[in-house]
Amino acid sequence: MSNEAKPFFTSEELLENWQGHRRLTRRVIEAFPEKELFEFSVGGMRPFAEMVKEFLAIAVPGLTQIVNDADVKFDEHLSELKTKQDLLNAWDKQTDEINELWQKIKPERFHEEVNLFGEYKFPAIQNIQYFIDNEIHHRGQGFVYLRVLGIEPPFFWER
Repeated sequence: MSNEAKPFFTSEELLENWQGHRRLTRRVIEAFPEKELFEFSVGGMRPFAEMVKEFLAIAVPGLTQIVNDADVKFDEHLSELKTKQDLLNAWDKQTDEINELWQKIKPERFHEEVNLFGEYKFPAIQNIQYFIDNEIHHRGQGFVYLRVLGIEPPFFWER
């Protein structure tokens, strides 16, 4: 028996956690009627499609910056994504890209400082945790929208 402590989370477990959240968010996107996905809002919040575009503007571009240590511009407008299917296609493409980029992150890189999008200067692991936290936060808004629309959201624990 070794006295060596195991990490609380391995890199692979963190990726699976994030991808689990992404699978749930994808089901939230699917639950929205097309029009409401792009137009419905409550209390001055953005439509859920705009939040999804934010997730897309963060995930692969942010990981690309972490992997390549190159400056990446944050652009959440993504005006080419005009339908629910466009969003889902972009989501699925990014799911594969995230898995590919993840394999390129060297273990020491998680603890190195990254000035993400030229604004968020934290260790890479904290930036990645922000990606996940931000998605969870906005997905909660999507859950509220669905309930107001009379649509039962997916169970949050089914990731």
